[in-house]
Amino acid sequence: MKITQVEPIPINVPLKQGLTTKTAHGEHIDSPYVLLRLHTDEGLVGLGEATVAPRWSGETSASCIEALNALLSPVLVGEDPTRVSFLRQRMDRALKHNPFTKAAVEMALWDLAGKAAGVPVYQLLGGRLRDEVPIKMVVGAFDIDKARSLAERFLDWGVRCLKVKVGLDPAGDLARVKAVREVAGPDIPIGIDANCGWNAAQARRMLARLEDVGILFAEQPVGTDDPAAMADVRRSTTIPVMADESIFTLNDAFHLTHNHAADILSVYPGKHAGIQATLEIGHVARAAGIVCAMGSNLELGIGTAAMLHLAVAEPSLDSETYPADLIGPLYHDADMITEPLQLGPETAKPPTEPGLGVELDEDQLARYRTDK
Repeated sequence: MKITQVEPIPINVPLKQGLTTKTAHGEHIDSPYVLLRLHTDEGLVGLGEATVAPRWSGETSASCIEALNALLSPVLVGEDPTRVSFLRQRMDRALKHNPFTKAAVEMALWDLAGKAAGVPVYQLLGGRLRDEVPIKMVVGAFDIDKARSLAERFLDWGVRCLKVKVGLDPAGDLARVKAVREVAGPDIPIGIDANCGWNAAQARRMLARLEDVGILFAEQPVGTDDPAAMADVRRSTTIPVMADESIFTLNDAFHLTHNHAADILSVYPGKHAGIQATLEIGHVARAAGIVCAMGSNLELGIGTAAMLHLAVAEPSLDSETYPADLIGPLYHDADMITEPLQLGPETAKPPTEPGLGVELDEDQLARYRTDK
């Protein structure tokens, strides 16, 4: 089997009314992403999704499409798509960084490999360790009334874990978390995510004040430039510290674990340039005696499907303790696939058809694509 065409498709899907989210990086209102079709000479088509966001990796829809057309297509066309490791190396030699763009290609390669073998991707990753994955929903960094309303809405759905965005201003952050705890009661696990919004001194003070609130984890309490500062914050609290913006590459994983800067690594294929790279980071975490959690960039259906296959197969992911962010399609007006994924309210389950197990919805594509 040979790749014959790399077809990127720009789309823009709004988030549902009332479900936009807000972080220290800004407000997420719509998703100008790129879908990918990898065509082959055997008629099989692999699907990928690039959840590009300039605030995360500097990638945009336009830069993703240009990279795919001008730089990556020449090293992919004519090659066997089942040679995932080989094609990863070719992409890395052709283009530095750009993880979300490369992840779209890599998940399409896994999709083709699974379809060619007639098995789900999770089977190619060693088979399922678990049949379903606990998930959590995210309360954005909104005012107290809206935060309470969102928490109530999610709990009414049957959600059993929440994450609250903080990192804007300490007083408002503390009030928001306490308000959500009041709504949730004592038995619902609640994590917080500062998205780099606090400095080290603020983080130490805030985590000390949150000790008695019952916090499951504190995600990226400080910025990414100084692992030693995050290590210092980690030593100052009993709340487990999770790295997210700090962990993009395998080298990042080494430095974070070497500096004892995190208890948990937040991972997902888009951020690391694909499923295989995420597995490699999981190996570092296991060697260091810590665990991973499945993060998110609010993916649509294809990207979430790739995450689900990884989530059920990878032993470093401790979703039972730290529920996964397998939730992107729940926030959007459309998921871009013909059959919705099984997401929530408490757990998510992977598709069982060959490859990623999802098909592109042509009607949704016609509505949300931005090039026609």
